[in-house]
Amino acid sequence: MSLSNLTEERAWRRSPGRKRRTQAGRTQETRARILDAAVEVLRKKGYAHFRTADVARAAGVSRGAQLHHFATKEKLVYAEHVFHNVLETSRARVAALKPGDDPLEQAIDDAREFFFSTAFFISLDIATSINSKRFRERLMNMVRDARLPAEQAWRQALIERGMAEGAADDVLWLTLGLVRGLAVRVLWQNEPARFDRLLKLWRGIVDGYIAGGRPCTG
Repeated sequence: MSLSNLTEERAWRRSPGRKRRTQAGRTQETRARILDAAVEVLRKKGYAHFRTADVARAAGVSRGAQLHHFATKEKLVYAEHVFHNVLETSRARVAALKPGDDPLEQAIDDAREFFFSTAFFISLDIATSINSKRFRERLMNMVRDARLPAEQAWRQALIERGMAEGAADDVLWLTLGLVRGLAVRVLWQNEPARFDRLLKLWRGIVDGYIAGGRPCTG
């Protein structure tokens, strides 16, 4: 056991009313603390200035403990868990839809939560900062694994509520593109009220498109 883990264990033993933690539980807690710290360092400093020593310091663990769990900077970023519950959150939203709910409105809220999140901006920063093609591909696979199944779930929700498959594809692609574009614009111009207005305008355009029975491609 490392010195930092030993100190944690002694502190735990002195805490009244606590159940004994397993080694696996302690390991999971330490990894989660390191990953949380990695997200915070990435958010504050960006990938170009990301240092694992800063992560260890922010996590309150020894350098050795941090290297034991994540031996390299790349492994720490690969394991970075800002995406780990993105898909489950989206699926839970879809599953919670009630008969009178507007699936497109919910899909917009879901996309907005993701594309305006720390997770998205971290991935964008890393993708534009790294030179390694392999590293970039692994990161993009992480994003795809988190988002594409979620998008498929929203597409299916639109279809189940009467939207034609071609229309569901086109509307969802355009909607996500709009939300993503507004999120990127935050980097130099953040106007939440205008974003709200534009998304409401887009929602009205979609209603008119569907009500008018426009032909759909695909």
